[in-house]
Amino acid sequence: MKTRMSASLALVACLMVTGIGTAAAQDHDRSSDHPHRVCHRVRVQDKPKDKHQIAGTLVGAAAGGLVGNQFGGGKGKVLTTAGGVLAGGYAGKKVQENHQENHATYHYEERCHDVQ
Repeated sequence: MKTRMSASLALVACLMVTGIGTAAAQDHDRSSDHPHRVCHRVRVQDKPKDKHQIAGTLVGAAAGGLVGNQFGGGKGKVLTTAGGVLAGGYAGKKVQENHQENHATYHYEERCHDVQ
């Protein structure tokens, strides 16, 4: 009888130490009803300072206007200058856009969500 009681006490002690038992199972069931928070570090691309590529557009337009002004005469000179401004502005915008995509900067954020 003493051996059986000692074995029972040893089993109860073992269950208490390992956290296995009815109380632990009930606590586990209760905690699964409540969501818990999971967080991750995420790499996020920074937005460019000049998101509309205004600097590239202006520089391209000025350069295009200078080149266009070298051609034609009279009304033709006005048209080639205007065409140069438009084409240069578009090209400058695209050059800056490409540069911003290829030289992006990043930072890290912690993002969290609840999980059932």
